[in-house]
Formats: sequence, structure tokens, C-alpha cells
Amino acid sequence: MQLITTLATVAAVATVGNAQLQKVNDFSAGPTKVGMYSYVPKTLTKPAPIIVAVHHCQGSATGYSTESQLMPQADKHGIILIFPNSKSSGGCFDVASDATLKHDGGGDSQTIANMVKYAVTNYGGDANRTYAVGTSSGAMMANVLAGAYPDVFKATSVYSGVPDGCFAVAGSTATQDPPGWSNNCANGQLTKTAAAWGDAVRSYYPTYTGTRPRMQIFHGTADNTLRYPNYAEQLKQWSNVLGLTTTKNATNTPQSGYTQTIYGDGTTTTAQLVGYSAQGVGHTVPQHPDMDIAFFGLA
Repeated sequence: MQLITTLATVAAVATVGNAQLQKVNDFSAGPTKVGMYSYVPKTLTKPAPIIVAVHHCQGSATGYSTESQLMPQADKHGIILIFPNSKSSGGCFDVASDATLKHDGGGDSQTIANMVKYAVTNYGGDANRTYAVGTSSGAMMANVLAGAYPDVFKATSVYSGVPDGCFAVAGSTATQDPPGWSNNCANGQLTKTAAAWGDAVRSYYPTYTGTRPRMQIFHGTADNTLRYPNYAEQLKQWSNVLGLTTTKNATNTPQSGYTQTIYGDGTTTTAQLVGYSAQGVGHTVPQHPDMDIAFFGLA
């Protein structure tokens, strides 16, 4: 995995296409010390869609800017990218504390939501077209963002994650380093009914009555870090939140060994919930940036 990179005093850190990845030194909204990096193409859609891309443990914003393969897509489609950088010494995000699992509760999730507000105000971002992508710890955070900030994020694409709230640890705080860890969840031993998982999501923003984010979920059957049963638990959770019951499967889609499951009506790019089970793939499911862009409706 990519090691943590800290470049607090450097502005431009990478160049792709016509733009540079920048450390946003004047972002101070907090409430936690997650760092903000941005990639803003010189030619933007007006107002510009925003994608938040969240890295894995032992990762970094700079590393994930390459791993996610989203910068060329941003150049092509005029999209603003935000890459949060974990404050933890281990590079993980807080997906366990009461603070992060609550709308405006004071955790890492609120800091990331505030980055979106910064991009809207300072870069011309579109508050009505904001999305999240994440891998491993970043996938967990993307699920948390979908649950705690459904008013901000319209869709997410998660790679090798766990259900929203699966890592919740009693007594874990937003300042804990490393963030809380749940062996039961990581090992795929935490199972709940679809309704119980859905109730957890709804509890993070109990007054919210609007539209919930669309979800695209990837998971490898040979994942030994966040084990494969977490895939089914995520699908149970979001099918309940989104009120979906019917499914249709397609094997070898989008490639050999992958099985696609579409919940409810719609196609690959329009359905509210789509899952991809990757046979024989371990914890690092390859990124599919073209599919992410298409699922978000930005192609």
C-alpha cells in the first residue's frame, strides 16, 4: 500500500493534464485535522461537479490521487476532485466514533463535508452534484458520508468496505489515534437484518427526509482484510435504506469473474444500488474510474 505522505508546506505536489494537485493550506473549517488536497482542472463545467476520493489505511491523498485514476477523468469532464488526507498516524479515517457517525457531530466526516462547502465557495463547485469514491478505510468513510450527509452526497462508489456503522466502537472518540477498530466487523462476523442496518443509517441524521445517495459497491471474494461477508451486509443495508427489494444478476459483468447485481429498476448507470462481486480478487479491488464517472452521471 501507498505510505503516508505529508506535504504541509508545499502547494503544488503533482501535475496531470492541465492542472496540479494542491494542498489547500487555507482550509481550516475542521472540526478535525484531516488535510485537504484538491485537483481543479483549468476548464471546468459550470457549476462543476465535485468528487471526494478517500484513501485507504497506510495511504495518503497524494497516493490516492494516482490510485483512483480520477484526475484524467476530471480533465476530460471538467470535474473538481477533493482528496482528504487522514490525520491518523496509520493513515486510517475515523469511521467508529459517535462524532463521525452523526450529522454535524464533530468527526472526520464533518471535516470532509466542509471540504465540499469550501470547493463550492472557492472553486465554483456544484453543491447539487457531489459524489464520493473510497477504498478500504476510504470506502468505509464513503459509506459514512452517504449515511451522515445525504444532503451533501448524491452517489458513492465504494471498493472493499463495510456497512455504514459496522466499525462503531463504544467509547471511541474523534481524537483517538488510531481510530477505533472492530475485529468482528473486519472479519465479516457482524451480521444484522437489513432493517437494523438501515435503522443505523437513519439514526445518524434522524430529521432528514430527502433523497438518499445512490450506491455502487465493489468487493472481492478473497478479501482477507475486510472479509467478503461485508459485501452482502452492505447490500442489505442500502437496499433497506433505499427501499429496494428486487434484484437481477449478470455474470462476467463488467469483466470476467465479476457478478453484477442491480437492485430495483434501472440500468448499470441509473439504478439506485448496484453491486459487483469480484471472484478470486483480494482486498485491493482494481479501481474502475470510467464506471464511477458513468454511475455518477458525469460521462
